[in-house]
Amino acid sequence: MNYILFDGPVRNQLLPFTYTRPVADIRIGILTIREKWERYLGSTTTTITEDFLSEKYPMVELEENVLINSSFLPNEELVENIRNLQSKQALFWEEEVIAFFTQDAQETVDFADYETLEFTGEVVRVEHPWDIFSKNGIALEDDFELLTRGRKSQPISSTNQVASAENIFIEEGAKVEFATLNASSGSIYIGKNAEIMEGSLIRGPFALCEGSTVKMGAKIYGPTTIGPYSKAGGEINNSVLFAYSNKGHDGFLGNSVLGEWCNLGADTNTSNLKNDYSEVRIWSYEQQKFAPTGLQFCGLMMGDHSKCAINTMFNTGTVVGVNANIFGSGFPRNVIGSFTWGGPAGYKTYLPKKAFDVAREVMKRRNLQFSKIDEDILSHVFEITKDERK
Repeated sequence: MNYILFDGPVRNQLLPFTYTRPVADIRIGILTIREKWERYLGSTTTTITEDFLSEKYPMVELEENVLINSSFLPNEELVENIRNLQSKQALFWEEEVIAFFTQDAQETVDFADYETLEFTGEVVRVEHPWDIFSKNGIALEDDFELLTRGRKSQPISSTNQVASAENIFIEEGAKVEFATLNASSGSIYIGKNAEIMEGSLIRGPFALCEGSTVKMGAKIYGPTTIGPYSKAGGEINNSVLFAYSNKGHDGFLGNSVLGEWCNLGADTNTSNLKNDYSEVRIWSYEQQKFAPTGLQFCGLMMGDHSKCAINTMFNTGTVVGVNANIFGSGFPRNVIGSFTWGGPAGYKTYLPKKAFDVAREVMKRRNLQFSKIDEDILSHVFEITKDERK
């Protein structure tokens, strides 16, 4: 069977992270949503997404296809129901379609012509940016079980202090020495060739993905995920870094999400709780206003390629777009547009040529190329976000 992941109606709710990727390529838990589906299905997937993303994330249609709403995370029961779909059948959860069967001869899909099946099992769904950290614990434990089932961890060095060693899994090539690993409150996963340096204090649930580093003396509370080839230091609580992002120095990051290629300067701090303990509201790109999160704790949402200088202070519930560069004393605004340059003293447009030169140099340091496709995507984001810079 050919499986295709589609963005679904929540795509705009998940901005700024979906400016540069389909919903399927959001990281939550240890894996991206796409990686989860591919492991459960035992099959590669392609994508239906925005036109400007389709060259990097193409769609392949065959004679028979099952389309899956990628805002839903897979589990055994859900995958079994999807595998059993037949022609002209669609699987729903409440009023939302999870998956449906199509044939390449179909020009349109009208669910009135389908047999609708109701899924009554448990679902985890990513609908808002804050879901990425607030549901990260559930996703992390599910991924831990998926990745480690039937496998044996590398041995834990005797130099470490360890609680609940049975909940710790260390992949080949990982280095962990003179650290404290407490997995009594959740699993700890250390990816291939990752490193936890001496003096670090880790409380699960926690995932350090392939090639990433926790720097000396870091204090990390779960549920937290440090994505591939990222660096983590200072104090971190219940946060997710996608990949190739750095929070490498002292300072606090809490209840936050950083996209790819982000960098927080030394002693950057995020507030994750309002002084009056009231519900946090953050900027909704879809509604074009501040929207309630239902959460008392919510920190920073930062899109890809954004950066901030040393000693930056982010207020509770701050949203930063793609390719922003933030600096200066005082608190920046609670919403900072894509391709913005500046801080509390004022903002101007971060011109694409300069932004792309930086991206090219940053990616070169990781032996990766800033491709023409990447440039075209970010150029499109620059155009569609011009109102954010007014």
